[in-house]
Amino acid sequence: MNKTALHLSENLELAVRAARAGAAVLQSYAHRRADLLIDKKARNDLVSQADHEAEAAIIDVLNSSTNTFGIIAEESGGTTRETATWYIDPLDGTTNFLHGVPHYAVSIALVAHRGAIVNGAPLEHDTPVVAVVYDPNQEEIFSALYNTGAWLNDHRIQCSQTESLAEALLATGLPFRDFSFADNYMPTLHDAIHTSRGVRRFGSAALDLAWTACGRFDGYWEMGLASWDVAAGTLLVREAGGVAEDLHHQEPWPIGGYVYAANKNLAPALHTMAAAHLT
Repeated sequence: MNKTALHLSENLELAVRAARAGAAVLQSYAHRRADLLIDKKARNDLVSQADHEAEAAIIDVLNSSTNTFGIIAEESGGTTRETATWYIDPLDGTTNFLHGVPHYAVSIALVAHRGAIVNGAPLEHDTPVVAVVYDPNQEEIFSALYNTGAWLNDHRIQCSQTESLAEALLATGLPFRDFSFADNYMPTLHDAIHTSRGVRRFGSAALDLAWTACGRFDGYWEMGLASWDVAAGTLLVREAGGVAEDLHHQEPWPIGGYVYAANKNLAPALHTMAAAHLT
């Protein structure tokens, strides 16, 4: 079993620096989007020059540390390593960014692997332990440390206290590139529309989770995401007193991209609704 101790606060500072470096690249392109080179990886799956350059800037900062963690990044891939792995989304909300919609973020998380020593004890399973989601348009930095708390800039945040779906404002993401789960998803959306106060779809999973952590949304669910979309947001919600889990309840965090998140009062009802049509 891995016996390496992780120093969380140092890695949080590193992640914040990396997120700022990546966001600086994004904002340098924000007002000259016509100059961007854009590739289409698949239907509605776009990647721009800004994504690539922001990711490179983030990795450069993370690699400046003496820590030898793995890196899994959206554009360049990578591999896990024994103690811990960085999960990086340099631009969560690429379609928003490319259309001039100012709702996107840099998302960085450190996932400690089973056996790593965190806060003096070995972890029983893989767990996000450091999180940063940075919205450069609003100058909002959401951050979290395992078993320590979550913050928006310098202020501690908490999930909402809403207890029923009837009073809940929910967030979600519609299928847009992978439609293989649409038959599972659409009945859930129908249920949410009819049982909640409202449903929002803003196009950035990282910010949906961050906004759930600070109480702007009461709950959030989505299917068909990638690990880097949800790694940081999972810890934000958990450290804000909420629940963020795999919809299938098969993984210790939603690494497979099927996620639900809410405060502890609302989470069981949200899971029941969101998982009812899964196959």
